[in-house]
Amino acid sequence: MTHPSQPSAYPQQPPEPHTVPFPVQPQAGTQLPGQEEWARPAGPASWTQAPVPVPPAPEPEAAPPAAAAPGRDRYLDLLRAVALVRVVVFHLFGWAWLTIVFPSMGVMFALAGSLMARSLARPAWSVVRSRLRRLLPPMWAFLAVVVPMVFLLGWKPVREEGIWWFLKLGCYLLPVGTPPFPWESGSEGGLLETSWAEQAMGPLWYIRAYLWFVLASPLLLKAFRRLPWVTLLAPVGLTAVIGTGLVTVPGTAGEGLIDFAVFGSCWILGFAHNDGLLRTVPRYLTVSMATFLMAFALWWASGHLTEEGWNLDEIPLAQATWSLGFCVILLQYAPSWRQLPGRLAGWDGLVTLANNRAVTIYLWHNLLLMAGFLLIDQLWNVPWVGDHLGTYIDASGNALELIVIWPLIGLMILAVGWVEDVAAKRRPRLWPNGQSRKAGAGSRGAAVPGGTRRR
Repeated sequence: MTHPSQPSAYPQQPPEPHTVPFPVQPQAGTQLPGQEEWARPAGPASWTQAPVPVPPAPEPEAAPPAAAAPGRDRYLDLLRAVALVRVVVFHLFGWAWLTIVFPSMGVMFALAGSLMARSLARPAWSVVRSRLRRLLPPMWAFLAVVVPMVFLLGWKPVREEGIWWFLKLGCYLLPVGTPPFPWESGSEGGLLETSWAEQAMGPLWYIRAYLWFVLASPLLLKAFRRLPWVTLLAPVGLTAVIGTGLVTVPGTAGEGLIDFAVFGSCWILGFAHNDGLLRTVPRYLTVSMATFLMAFALWWASGHLTEEGWNLDEIPLAQATWSLGFCVILLQYAPSWRQLPGRLAGWDGLVTLANNRAVTIYLWHNLLLMAGFLLIDQLWNVPWVGDHLGTYIDASGNALELIVIWPLIGLMILAVGWVEDVAAKRRPRLWPNGQSRKAGAGSRGAAVPGGTRRR
């Protein structure tokens, strides 16, 4: 792959909220008041059974208590939070085996595709407009910091590329292509290494891919509901053609097309999850086919290893088939949790925070990793610390950075995370971990884990 930062972290869809099923299944074409979009996949009307008449119950003597408000599907929230953590850890340590243990981007695209399919029950243009409104302002806030930095460090694109460079500026506003940036910025021996701009801009490939999927989803969903299995597997076939070098598409258009093909089946698998298609297939059959896909991915990767070894991000066909098989198993066995069970419940606040600030975390984490190393280097200048603990600082390697990065991400959430709320037309929140909402619901006798929000 050509994008350097792919965990390729990276943004997802940006995190989407999920809800558990209602106690009573509404008839086709109806929507219960307050119903949220991450409800249990219901599928097209042709796949559901007709409602069975039930004799009317005797009128109760007292009014029954109100039904609990729908909550987010915490299993899907947990998957997205794990994907974000894996992205950060991978970009810190560079362990290639992480792309096999948990293919973060395939998981995030699958979750986003499921939510997109549910949203498209509304008019397509309003859904696309809503997605763009939620996606672009956080990206603009990120670019408002990074782009001036590259100019201040000596970037002179007009001198290097001519007047046509101005046409590329449109990708900073609507990233249908790769926004321009210098491959080297600054100077040797400066605070930042010369490749800092490339690393910082790396996550924008995910924003571009997500935008392509959003724009294509109305047509993709129609094709899927007409020819589900053909549409689901077509991106894998496209990857086999353009991702293996059999056919080469040059330039940034080729990069975008490869990303679209590699993760297209995961996105469309989200459609299948939403429509309930996976429930119509025997579980042993879906797991067997998923296992076959994953075995093929490992076999293909073994013969096409790059300098980064088993990093599937650099082997498109292996990435496409491994991610698809992995996501099939995750969604086939997906429970529907209103609350995180057992010991996972202690992580509820952080899981909610990660989902509410997924775009912020994804966009800024590479830049914050570089800032963390700069802070660690400054420890040598602290009296006594550099003289007595310098050996331990060197020996700690990236482990110390793994400790430093999370407070830095927390500070960035406080600084710019509220932009995600403004983009969603919500009241800005500094630390949306769901605790205040749960406390308020608890005082009324009906706590909703993590709160709810409409996408």
